[in-house]
Amino acid sequence: MLGRFTKASARKASRYFSSSYRANGKFNEPLSGHDMPRAGGIASMMRLPIQEDASGLYACFVGVPLDIGTSNRAGTRHGPRQIRAESSLLRKLNIATGASPFDSFQVADVGDVNLNLYNLPKACDDIRNHFSRIVQTGCIPLALGGDHTMTYPILQAIRDKHGPVGLVHVDAHADTNDTMLGEKIAHGTPFRRAMEEGCLDGHRVIQIGLRGSNYNITDYDWGQEQGFRVVLGHECWHKSLTPLMSEVREMMGDHPVYITFDIDALDPAYAPGTGTPEIAGLTPAQGLEIVRGCRGMNIVGGDLVEVSPPYDPFGTTALTGANLLFEMLCVLPACKYLR
Repeated sequence: MLGRFTKASARKASRYFSSSYRANGKFNEPLSGHDMPRAGGIASMMRLPIQEDASGLYACFVGVPLDIGTSNRAGTRHGPRQIRAESSLLRKLNIATGASPFDSFQVADVGDVNLNLYNLPKACDDIRNHFSRIVQTGCIPLALGGDHTMTYPILQAIRDKHGPVGLVHVDAHADTNDTMLGEKIAHGTPFRRAMEEGCLDGHRVIQIGLRGSNYNITDYDWGQEQGFRVVLGHECWHKSLTPLMSEVREMMGDHPVYITFDIDALDPAYAPGTGTPEIAGLTPAQGLEIVRGCRGMNIVGGDLVEVSPPYDPFGTTALTGANLLFEMLCVLPACKYLR
């Protein structure tokens, strides 16, 4: 009896925590709360199987535990871990849209980037190399952050695979500074660096939700001179963003697109656990409208950044981030819709 129990347990464990398991022809799917209490199990993203690399996957979740590019409140190195913990509440089907990603393609959690937390340029090299290995397999990465510096080396890896991409950038801040305290690499500079290095198609970049006090009246001018469309936070007040996203889909066409969602785009009433909060931000519903509005685009990657757990002891910010990452999974090109 003990021997049979041990073998059965091993088989069940292999289903949830080994690479690219398919039972009866089915793809990986989240561990159900009917099979294991949500407070239990390994804290992988959505309690999906854990895999060491991206081989055999259509999409993957990958953590980037980085906060040494942060200018204000640190702590985002712990973001991926808490996003995973809060993601245990998520289920396999998007009932609102009918999206069923786990009936559509193979996806797993491939763990975290092993990066240098004492040297930011070296950390960026680590991130770029790690994501290069992912995208060269053909896998679409969805990254859990981590401060926004991380998007710069990710976009370098994406460019090497796809060329200059379009960008749906949801944020309170433009992150197009030339320098911060004299440094070229920080969480306020990634899109200046990415544009300079040919990672972005400037006429297919939109920045949504920018707001807060600034240093100069010209702070957004550089991006607009590159062709960026800037939608300020107050232009989003009291309205649905679904019509805007219809325009964005037309702007992007069939060009490869990357989604980057800084959690501080949301009002701090909804997402207090972040490093640089700004009042009067987007609502979670508007955040969903933006991500769901990316359906039909040629999405080649995405990230959810700037979750800083020390500033939200209740985990609401990380829970919201986990849901937005799930929504990104649901708009990937191969995702099937049940209605």
